[in-house]
Amino acid sequence: MDLNELRQQIDIIDNEILDKFIKRMELCLDVARYKKENNIGVMQSSREQEIIDRVKDMSGEKYKDSTALLFTNIMDISKSFQQREINRGLTFIEKKPFEIKPSAKAGCFGVKGSNSEEAARKIFGKEKELSFYSEFEDVFKAVCDGEIDFGVVPLQNSSTGSITQTYDLMRKYNVYINKMIRVSIRHCLAAKGTDITGIEKVYSHPQALMQCSDFMTSKGLTPVNYESTSSAAELVSKSDEKIAAICSPECAKLYGLDIIGENISDYETNFTRFICISKDFEVEENADIISVQLTIPNEEGSLYRLLTKFTVLGLNLLKLESRPRHEGNFDVVFYLDFEGTISDERINSLLIHLEKDATDFKFLGNYKELV
Repeated sequence: MDLNELRQQIDIIDNEILDKFIKRMELCLDVARYKKENNIGVMQSSREQEIIDRVKDMSGEKYKDSTALLFTNIMDISKSFQQREINRGLTFIEKKPFEIKPSAKAGCFGVKGSNSEEAARKIFGKEKELSFYSEFEDVFKAVCDGEIDFGVVPLQNSSTGSITQTYDLMRKYNVYINKMIRVSIRHCLAAKGTDITGIEKVYSHPQALMQCSDFMTSKGLTPVNYESTSSAAELVSKSDEKIAAICSPECAKLYGLDIIGENISDYETNFTRFICISKDFEVEENADIISVQLTIPNEEGSLYRLLTKFTVLGLNLLKLESRPRHEGNFDVVFYLDFEGTISDERINSLLIHLEKDATDFKFLGNYKELV
């Protein structure tokens, strides 16, 4: 046979496979309805292993591993459809509309003039009284203790990546993300006076220092980690030492500092994403991002099988991040962002499924990014 004839034979077989696959899926939906009526869970691991062992034996040594992968995928797809059928009509979580009442209390990381304050002002308005906190964790504690209703902390920078401390705190505290806002970051070198001569130490938040590392190296300056960019500017303004800070131009002006170097970030375009957190699950009508965390088994194919659940439902995964569990081993927690709304029946079903079957599962929120 020539190539065209071979391809024709493959097309015929593909059509047969498709026909059998559709029939199998219809039978799986019938199984799901039976399980729902009789309160039987979707996951039947012994039944799955029985099928895998059988098809591996039937396929022979040459194709046994490939056959196992094929049938594992088929069963994962089947389970996703079964879960959707069984969870139909169920509610994963009751939501409240995101609302900023005049009496609501808000706070953010840093001191006056910080980038976090700018993010908070974009959310709550310029006239809103804000509480300031010197540590990320203090913001989370204040929200959980009811000291403030909303807290604003940085989550991710376009140059240096995720702010890992925030992710760890999201796992530690029971809060929800209800809004994300993107802020353009403009770093400058600020000090008392315009002469850089004699300045050796530069104070700022570790993220800001990393984002300006090329400038620091070129000038032979020593980075010193400090609480935040704004508190570093405040320190320089009160100090008699010949030191400088990396902060925003507005922050330098606020604390009466002179700008020695402008736009000193390693990359010309530099943004930070900030999240607004609250104790209650609140959602805007146009929310289109969902965040969750979970742990998967440390075994072959587990991540692939997790991602299959999103592909089958046609969901676009925006981010996949891992962080250590901090339990004396190398196990990790995965953080996932994907497009969608809690009102979508597909997503509602997926979240119910993940909450039941995934280890260390936590729903982190449904929100909109404000650019």
